[in-house]
Amino acid sequence: MAARSAPSCHLRLEWVYGYRGHQCRNNLYYTAAKEIVYFVAGVGVVYSPREHRQKFYRGHSDDIISLALHPERVLVATGQVGKEPYICIWDSYTVQTISVLKDVHTHGIACLAFDLDGQRLVSVGLDSKNAVCVWDWKRGKMLSMAPGHTDRIFDISWDLYQPNKLVSCGVKHIKFWSLCGNALTPKRGVFGKTGDLQTILCLACARDELTYSGALNGDIYVWKGINLIRTIQGAHAAGIFSMNACEEGFATGGRDGCIRLWDLTFKPITVIDLRETDQGYKGLSVRSVCWRGDHILVGTQDSEIFEIVVQERNKPFLIMQGHCEGELWALAVHPTKPLAVTGSDDRSVRIWSLVDHALIARCNMEEPIRCAAVNADGIHLALGMKDGSFTVLRVRDMTEVVHIKDRKEAIHELKYSPDGTYLAVGCNDSSVDIYGVAQRYKKVGECLGSLSFITHLDWSSDSRYLQTNDGNGKRLFYRMPGGKEVTSTEEIKGVHWASWTCVSGLEVNGIWPKYSDINDINSVDGNYIGQVLVTADDYGIIKLFRYPCLRKGAKFRKYIGHSAHVTNVRWSHDYQWVISIGGADHSVFQWKFIPERKLKDALHIAPQESLADSHSDESDSDLSDVPELDSEIEQETQLTYRRQVYKEDLPQLKEQCKEKQKSATSKRRERAPGNSIRLHFVHGYRGYDCRSNLFYTQIGEIVYHVAAVGVIYNRQQNTQRFYLGHDDDILCLTIHPLKDYVATGQVGRDPSIHIWDTETIKPLSILKGHHQCGISAVDFSADGKRLASVGIDDSHTIVLWDWKKGEKLSIARGSKDKIFVVKMNPYVPDKLITAGIKHMKFWRKAGGGLIGRKGYIGTLGKNDTMMCAVYGWTEEMAFSGTSTGDVCIWRDIFLVKTVKAHDGPVFSMHALEKGFVTGGKDGIIALWDDSFERCLKTYAIKRAALAPGSKGLLLEDNPSIRAISLGHGHILVGTKNGEILEVDKSGPITLLVQGHMEGEVWGLATHPYLPICATVSDDKTLRIWDLSPSHCMLAVRKLKKGGRCCCFSPDGKALAVGLNDGSFLMANADTLEDLVSFHHRKDMISDIRFSPGSGKYLAVASHDSFIDIYNVMSSKRVGICKGATSYITHIDWDIRAFTGQHWC
Repeated sequence: MAARSAPSCHLRLEWVYGYRGHQCRNNLYYTAAKEIVYFVAGVGVVYSPREHRQKFYRGHSDDIISLALHPERVLVATGQVGKEPYICIWDSYTVQTISVLKDVHTHGIACLAFDLDGQRLVSVGLDSKNAVCVWDWKRGKMLSMAPGHTDRIFDISWDLYQPNKLVSCGVKHIKFWSLCGNALTPKRGVFGKTGDLQTILCLACARDELTYSGALNGDIYVWKGINLIRTIQGAHAAGIFSMNACEEGFATGGRDGCIRLWDLTFKPITVIDLRETDQGYKGLSVRSVCWRGDHILVGTQDSEIFEIVVQERNKPFLIMQGHCEGELWALAVHPTKPLAVTGSDDRSVRIWSLVDHALIARCNMEEPIRCAAVNADGIHLALGMKDGSFTVLRVRDMTEVVHIKDRKEAIHELKYSPDGTYLAVGCNDSSVDIYGVAQRYKKVGECLGSLSFITHLDWSSDSRYLQTNDGNGKRLFYRMPGGKEVTSTEEIKGVHWASWTCVSGLEVNGIWPKYSDINDINSVDGNYIGQVLVTADDYGIIKLFRYPCLRKGAKFRKYIGHSAHVTNVRWSHDYQWVISIGGADHSVFQWKFIPERKLKDALHIAPQESLADSHSDESDSDLSDVPELDSEIEQETQLTYRRQVYKEDLPQLKEQCKEKQKSATSKRRERAPGNSIRLHFVHGYRGYDCRSNLFYTQIGEIVYHVAAVGVIYNRQQNTQRFYLGHDDDILCLTIHPLKDYVATGQVGRDPSIHIWDTETIKPLSILKGHHQCGISAVDFSADGKRLASVGIDDSHTIVLWDWKKGEKLSIARGSKDKIFVVKMNPYVPDKLITAGIKHMKFWRKAGGGLIGRKGYIGTLGKNDTMMCAVYGWTEEMAFSGTSTGDVCIWRDIFLVKTVKAHDGPVFSMHALEKGFVTGGKDGIIALWDDSFERCLKTYAIKRAALAPGSKGLLLEDNPSIRAISLGHGHILVGTKNGEILEVDKSGPITLLVQGHMEGEVWGLATHPYLPICATVSDDKTLRIWDLSPSHCMLAVRKLKKGGRCCCFSPDGKALAVGLNDGSFLMANADTLEDLVSFHHRKDMISDIRFSPGSGKYLAVASHDSFIDIYNVMSSKRVGICKGATSYITHIDWDIRAFTGQHWC
């Protein structure tokens, strides 16, 4: 089982090489701490030049393409691409999310800008209308939205000198916006005769209604109001991509590689031509400029970041480099030094120091590079090219040793043999060529067994064998150096491979997820010493598995950051680091490997940093370490509330039926009867699939739910009042902190949450939207102003509401597995917890989103299913009950202790002022002190403890407890068996309400002359109910099978019951003891009827289309009715008991 469990070691992102310069602009700034903030791939980077250290923001799920800095220069806003893109506002000190803005834009967020006081944020989408949206970002609320333009918008800015004014620019347009209330109104800039209609790439606002903008032809256009008043021609020799306003003036940067500084009236101060500096080169293009004091930051098209000191403007300092155009595929590590080699379609090969986090060598080649390898002594570097050639360089000085072109298609993989004698070169034409290193790379062998392109190669430790993978997923073996294919499994069986980078093979069977394509996993590298395996896939994910990974469905740890396919991944020579490269994002990620023995220390020193880097919430679960689910929990997880037809569909279906009836007949419809019925009493409580749904109200009444009814029960008068606003099953209930309002959530296609008054039984608010199928859990905040809800859709969506306004405040995907409970923090209204299947998560509101962190278990426990949860005496303390009977004690997100509380799952938990009370499947109620150190008292739910005033009979001793609540000197208990009990703290137990359990109730019969009735259900019980004011259950009997029908004899002495297995029985109506039973049918008995009068005959209808007639006196079958063509649904006798009618 251990082979399938997730490894205990960990990866922490240590460094990212690169900067997103292509297709982006204005994305590089100084923060208040003089750090540099920018982005690459899906990661926001905060770089400290003084400490040469990086921090990472990892809250995005796809490529970041826009960035804005708050006026106070601490907070950062970043926007991403994607089907449902969102904006994150985060702190550059802590790299923690402050707010998430979502559910408005599509395709991506092109531009972002804060207003002068930083209270509002404007964003521009990549949708067809390039929508402009203004946000109150702290609340996560959209204030205004309008179509931006029919073509791309490249830049947008607030007018810092005119409130509620904005300017946007893009393809052949500039627009001046006014925000009035929630209306955004644009006016197009008038070019007139002053300048040509141009694409405007960037802009900056100034005093006196002046706006400066950079045009595609290199001119600067100056606007007064909406009119172009002058142009500064030839400001740059080509397009101006970036313009930055500061206290000193303006800085501009363009495609000509120049930085120009301007004063506040836009008169030139100086020009810096980066192409002419020591670090410059032909074709250098500036994409971002930031001028702060005497320092200037410059970001280029080719993924470089320069820092320029104005006094030494001719000596720019290159602080970041990365690959640029095309895809990045080639990766190799030095065999003896902490160096990594990368090669890209940009035709450059680069050597990176993993210790210094710096580029130490670069060489430009003639062709795009697709793979790389360093020989065993670290002297030669081989590069496979896209044109089918390969080149060997000396690592020392990057000079060429040899260049060979034997193939026409791309070289996708090459590797030196461990003894350094041979180089294997795998080509996209399905061949592998073997070259002799000592013979100046003379070709000495050829492997031709594959039918598809070669993807991966590995040598054996003795250099005698080579294994290959190809595009069809085939794994082949060859004898070296000749290249003869080896088909004997016995010959290969004992071979030890020097490296493991192949994606196919027995040793890596477990890395493949269900329904994956053979090319979904791009790279693998095995760490024999640490017995772990790292993989890179097409979904931008790095995964850690145990090695060997033999069994399907192996668990893993996952790490995100790359925004597209991760093309290659390798361990460093000493296994201290993992290096990964992104194909389309051009980035190189360096991950620090933290072995199991150091993991605890690392978490203790810097829990924030190490856990924030993981983001492995959906993957770290280790199913093989989790005990099998308890039968009750397993049964509950199998329940589905999805339906073909929901009750909310019924009005529409009725209308359709009416239309059909109108067309079919013109008969007048009979009037409805003048009499009516009123709901008087409901027997039952929904406990079999619900929990914590039972409370005392302010005045001591009991509120709970059953079916689609919210029930308020007066225990002194034994009466009920009902909230009937729901139209389908209620699944959850919670009570307001003041105990006067109740929130209930139901099943439905678009399920609703009702907040209603327990006194007036009238709805105060109805919340709809954002959930599907049903609502599984709800909870009020401590101040009662907010409500949290969890849906039962596939993502178990969590929504935070301002319920009085009916307004959604925040939303997030909860978990792929079921969530049983949501609890809001009583001390901090922006925090909450959720618990469920292998799930304990701590959430924090961040604008319109919720940021969740998975509870860290460490070595104190296992990733168990959590059935209930409450907060403790401080905002950091939380407690959860597990499916194995433990109580977990959490501080912040860390598990600090576990306490054995019950035998079997802990289904319910309630926090007191000075302690806790828990209830479990074992039928025990336990009172605990405030730290779960000591169990103060226990109560067992037993028949013998029932008080004389109980309204019924306990079905069994120690029933599974599903809900606990305290108040008015008692403990209120709800059970899985549908019972509500009140426990006096001195010991006596009073049964107040009870009903059937899980399954459906179909069988119902009324006594011929007494105020009682009988019911039979799928829960395998037969029950007798008193219809008089006592409203209690008089008798109960367990059956061997569930039942669907029942009937009293005309004299009321016998009770016939039809069962689901085709049998039926007759019982004494007083004692419920068997009189006689028969089993003549295989399908369920659907209806059963005594003949009128003396009840001499009994008709028994079944789903196999027959009706059997029995003589009650002789206990024999005397007839069979065979005319039905389908299953029988109803039967009736005539008044003389001579004939019967049936429906099928």
